[in-house]
This record gives sequence, structure tokens and C-alpha cells, in this order.
Amino acid sequence: MSPEYLILTDHDFVRLMALQPDPRLRAELERAIVVPPETIPAQVVTMHSRVRYLDESSGERREIQVVYPEEADLAEGKVSVFAPVGAALLGLSVDQAIEWDFPGGGKRRLRVEEVVDQPESRLRRTG
Repeated sequence: MSPEYLILTDHDFVRLMALQPDPRLRAELERAIVVPPETIPAQVVTMHSRVRYLDESSGERREIQVVYPEEADLAEGKVSVFAPVGAALLGLSVDQAIEWDFPGGGKRRLRVEEVVDQPESRLRRTG
């Protein structure tokens, strides 16, 4: 079950499509509303956003940063957008949830609780 819409910046969309994502992530990217970075709402998970989410399947809460594959570092909480959690959360807004397939055949439902930090919001604040 996917949320009714996802929002992506045009920059994130172009860069991610160039990386040839797997078919599930590609399908999500293709149905997204693509907007200029300066217009994306602050409560949307973009690339390099730090996000707090709830895994409704396990009750576990985590905070991660969604990053490009070459920047991933689990010790620092940086999760690749190509990893199941990163792919699931990208483009969601606060309070949106998505069911996503995870390795081993299980589905998990993830809900965005807070976008702690979003690069586009920082840019708007600093001018």
C-alpha cells in the first residue's frame, strides 16, 4: 500500500533516475510529484534529510539520514536510498506511511514521524 502521493525535488529525481534504481524504487520515483527544491514542503523526506520514523510492524522508532549509495554509513545513521528503509521513506511527508518489501520476503509498514532536518529547508532559512 503506497501513500496517495510522493514529492521529490527535480534534482533528486534526475540524479536517482540516472543511477538506474531497482524496479520498485523506479516505479515510486515515476509516480512522484517533482518540484523545484525551493518549493518542497519542509515536512517531506528529501535526499540528505534526517528523518525519524516508526516501523509499525515492530513498534521500533529510528532516526536516519537518507543518502546516496556512496555516502551510506550505518554507524553514522546514513542509510542508502537503495536500501529498503531509504527507498521507502524518500518522498513521504510527516504522518504518511508506506508498506515496503524487505529482504527475506517480509513486508514492513513505515510511518514518517518527523523530518528532523531537510537540506532544502536550511537553504530557504539562510537565503
